Formats: sequence, C-alpha cells, structure tokens
Amino acid sequence: MPDRLEDVSDTQQPGPHPQARRPVRRPARERLLASADELFYAEGITSTGVDALIEHAGVATGSLYKNFGGKDALVAAYLRARDDRWRTQWEACIAECTDRIDRVLALFTAIERWEQGEATDRGCAHVAAAVQLPAHHPGARVAAEHKQHLAERLHELCADTGAADCADLAQDLLLIYEGMHTMIAMNLDPDPISRARQLAAKRLARTE
Repeated sequence: MPDRLEDVSDTQQPGPHPQARRPVRRPARERLLASADELFYAEGITSTGVDALIEHAGVATGSLYKNFGGKDALVAAYLRARDDRWRTQWEACIAECTDRIDRVLALFTAIERWEQGEATDRGCAHVAAAVQLPAHHPGARVAAEHKQHLAERLHELCADTGAADCADLAQDLLLIYEGMHTMIAMNLDPDPISRARQLAAKRLARTE
C-alpha cells in the first residue's frame, strides 16, 4: 500500500523573498538630522530653507515641527550631534595613547580619522555656524560650547605634560588647530593636518 500523501493544506507557507520586502525607513527625526548635516554643512545654514530640508529628507512638513519645533532647534540639534561625534572620536584617539605628548597630539589624529567619514572641505562647521547665526540663536550657543570644550580639554592635556606654560601652550595649539581648518577650507596646503601636527610637535618640544 503506498504511503499516504502528507496533507499540506495547513502547513505554513513560505513568506515573501527577503529581497522583496520593503526596506525599513529611518525615523523622520533621523532623516531630518542627516539632511541637515549634509545641507547645512555644504550649502550653509542660512542658505538652506525649510522646503529644501523637507524634500531632501523625504518627510512631511509637519515632521520638522513635530520633532524639532522649527528650523532653529534643528540647527542646534545638527551642531550638537556633530559635536557629540567629534568628542567621541577625539576621546577615543586620546585613550589610545600612553605618552602625555602623544595624548596632546591625538587632536590631529582625531581630525585625520574624522576626515575619513565626515566632510571637512568647508572648514569647521561650528565656526561657520557662529559666523552665520546671530549671537542669541540656540545654534550659536552650541557652537560656542563646542569651542569652549575644545579649549578646556586641550588645556587639561597640556597641563598633564607638566609644561610650566600650559595655558600659553594650549592657546598656541588651539591657534594652530583653528588655522588648520582655514587652510583646509581654502585649499591652501596639500596636507594641512600633517603640517599642523608638525607645528604642534615643535611647540610641545619647547616645553620639554
């Protein structure tokens, strides 16, 4: 007697092929931040209108106001997110070093790595924001906080070297770092990061 055929009427049918599934879209807030990061940096904050942001992000107009309340808060959020990424990158580079001089110079390692995943051709985004925005704008305050943290953290690292002139040293290195960003933005040197590192190393050597 032949084997009974299996009744497959109640068995689970295969679902759609994975490639046929629609990709999951990122939340509107993330898409708006990503668009802000791209457009504000490349085109300028004041030159980028709300309509351009919404179209680029592919969201409804209401999504901007629901998530941020308006363009001003989005500008501040864009600058804050960029600052958070930078701090994480910088601290990771510092943590890799044991020598105190190398920990100071990790600032330039961090910008080298930053350049691999972030746009840098327009110079420092926070300086650009400070120039474009009025002083009372929330984005201008975030930009100022970014630079204040940069100066304070650099001072801490310089103090750890034991340099007697750590305050002046930190200010000199900050000036080198900020000048490097101008050189990048204006395309005035083929390798401004390496040049800045060399200048910083020479300045640090004067304290030893």
